[in-house]
Amino acid sequence: MTQARQTEMSSTVLFRLLILGLSLLLLSACGLMAPRSNEGFADLESLGMRDTDRVMNLSIGPTLLHFAARYIDDDPAIRDLLKNLDGVRVRIYEIDGDAGRVAARLYAMSQHLKADGWEPVVLVREENQETHMMLRVISGHIIGMTVLTSDGESEAVVVNLMGEIQPEQFGDVMLALDLDPPGVEEVRVAPKQEG
Repeated sequence: MTQARQTEMSSTVLFRLLILGLSLLLLSACGLMAPRSNEGFADLESLGMRDTDRVMNLSIGPTLLHFAARYIDDDPAIRDLLKNLDGVRVRIYEIDGDAGRVAARLYAMSQHLKADGWEPVVLVREENQETHMMLRVISGHIIGMTVLTSDGESEAVVVNLMGEIQPEQFGDVMLALDLDPPGVEEVRVAPKQEG
């Protein structure tokens, strides 16, 4: 192959990579992926590779959520929830190691969120099982919700919802996420005490 042909091919590959990079940047900027700048974004680390295998990683931004809301006619509660959300992130892990260490990591993640201003509202702990539901509340409004859960045997799930969420929507959120932690129906946000 001639030097000119190699240079031409290298330029073509570089051009395609540049176009792909710009496309991804534009896609993330136009709301297809969950926005990291949102106040309801939970800064969460991975559950690690030692005891888990991530089987799904989903990040959806406001553009897709609002688009989906337009096509839900049979469930007004879910439609309203989608309209209010700015982002959804879901990670599903298969537990292929020590479930106790996975539960300990979920607990550590909840403590990290608590230190970052998230408020715990549901905690269920049984042998190697963990469920933490935490809210980000600003000026009396829920602007983020994070659920960390492990069944203690085969699966762990991390969910972060960003946007204004009403307490009466919690049951719908849990149903949509196929989670059933006790106490969710009774969750109420109390106003912060001054002073």
